[in-house]
Order: sequence, then C-alpha cells, then structure tokens
Amino acid sequence: MRIHHLNCVSACPLGGLLMDGVSAGELRGKLTSHCLLLEMSQCLVLVDTGYGLRDVAEPRARLSPFFRALVKPDLRQEMTAVRQVQALGFEPRDVRHILLSHLDFDHAGGLDDFPDATVHLLSDEVESATAQKTLLDRMRYRPQQWGTQAKWQTYRAAQGEPWYGFDAVRELVGLGPEVLLVPLIGHTLGHAGIAVQRSDGWLFYAADAYFYHAEMDPIHPRCTPGLRFYQWMMEKERSQRFLNQARLRQLSTQHPDAVQIFCAHDVREFELVAGRPHRVPVTSSFPVEPARTLGRSVVGA
Repeated sequence: MRIHHLNCVSACPLGGLLMDGVSAGELRGKLTSHCLLLEMSQCLVLVDTGYGLRDVAEPRARLSPFFRALVKPDLRQEMTAVRQVQALGFEPRDVRHILLSHLDFDHAGGLDDFPDATVHLLSDEVESATAQKTLLDRMRYRPQQWGTQAKWQTYRAAQGEPWYGFDAVRELVGLGPEVLLVPLIGHTLGHAGIAVQRSDGWLFYAADAYFYHAEMDPIHPRCTPGLRFYQWMMEKERSQRFLNQARLRQLSTQHPDAVQIFCAHDVREFELVAGRPHRVPVTSSFPVEPARTLGRSVVGA
C-alpha cells in the first residue's frame, strides 16, 4: 500500500497565535484539512475529503456565512482532493471508497467530486447530521455537499472488535483488514478515526478527536485558547470527547512504535508526516510514506 498525505484546503481562523500556536503577529491562524489517499491493490481509497470543487466555486451556496467568516478557508482548486488525485496521475473514478470521519463541512465537502465511490461512516453521524436539530447543526452540516448519499454505507458504533484499547473497531465492506473504522465519539455523535496498517505499524488518523499536537502530551496535555474554545463550541458529547483523548494519549505512550497518531487540523503534525509545507499540494515528485516523525518527538514538544 502507498499512502499520500493531502491537505485539502487550509483554514485561516481568527485568532492567529492564540488559535494555532505558531502564527505570531497575525490576525488569522493556519489549520489543515488533513486527508489520506491510499493506493491499494484494487483501487484508491480516500480518508476524508476536505473541501471540494463546488465549495471553491460556490462558497456562498455551500458553506454557512458564520463559518466562512470564522475559519476563512483558503479555497484553491489545486488543494482539493480531486485535483491532487489527478496531479498524482489518477482519475476521480479510481477512488472507489471514501472513509469519512464525520460530516462537518470541512471534511465532507469533496464527496460530490467522487460520484463512483462508496462512502463509509457511522450511522449515528448520518442520523445526527440529517436531523439538523440546532442552529449550529444547520451551519456545520451542509446537505448541499451530500449529492452521493445513495452510495453511503453506514455502520453501528456499538458493533465491532477491540483494538489497542478501543471498542467496536471494525473492518469495512469491500475493504480488507488493513483499514479499520474506530469510533471516537465526542466531537460529533458519530465521529470516527481511521486506522491504516503499514508494514511498520499503524497510521491512526484521529480526525477531530483533538486539534493541537500538545493535547497528546502524556504528562501536561495542553491546547491553545482558540482551539480549546472551538472544540467546546463544536462538541456533542464532552465526557466522551475527553475520554477518547485520554485513550489516544495512553495509546501514544504505550505503543509509540506500533501506532502513529495524528489529527486533521494541526499544521505541525501535517508537515512532519507529509514531508512538505501544508500550502503545497501533493505531486508525484514528493516522497511517499516519509519517515516516521510523530510520536514522542511531537508529543513532548
């Protein structure tokens, strides 16, 4: 399996240094939309989609005014997943499966760019997102992005097997045991991480289970004020969110050589694992599967 790390449109949230911990003297910070492209033997698999072509072309119709103003995504076509797939020499139809951590606008915006793909996600996420119960739900969950809903394959969060201290982890229909869906409830009611097996261990994409690399510090976990507030604002189950963060820290401490953990939005994590600047789209000239650089070196930073 070959693994590509894609940043599918950066966000530029208000807060600068107080948001991302690195943008000193700037009004806005920098957050990635970290996605994975897996070259498997039979097809391509995309893990989350970030923003899509229609979000770039029609942001007013696709994204809520509140979040457009708050996070101000840097909407460039070349940063969308579909354009990066094409830059690697593939066609959109080659992506046969999409593993979706959750349905927030910055994770599901590219679904329509891959109409042939089966989309795998937890059923609780679909039920919560489609209910549109609150104003925040209506702003974060954008049905305008869900043109492929007929091809969604859902899974119950309570069904599955144990994996490194997590419950109800399961294989996915049409895919082998190298890719697992891991429930990480908290940020949303159907939030999940995705574990990908490599020859030297597991990559564990924790999506929005945490936002800042230092939250994985096993002794003094910490977060920037801006991202702490954002996570509080967006959380659906606070106790579950904190429980899963604790489980992730424990996993990082107990199995640093077996499992490499990273989240969706931390620029430092993205650049370390991808081996290139976050503003640069992937091309065939960049190395695939760069050396392992996460784990203790990032956690203690």
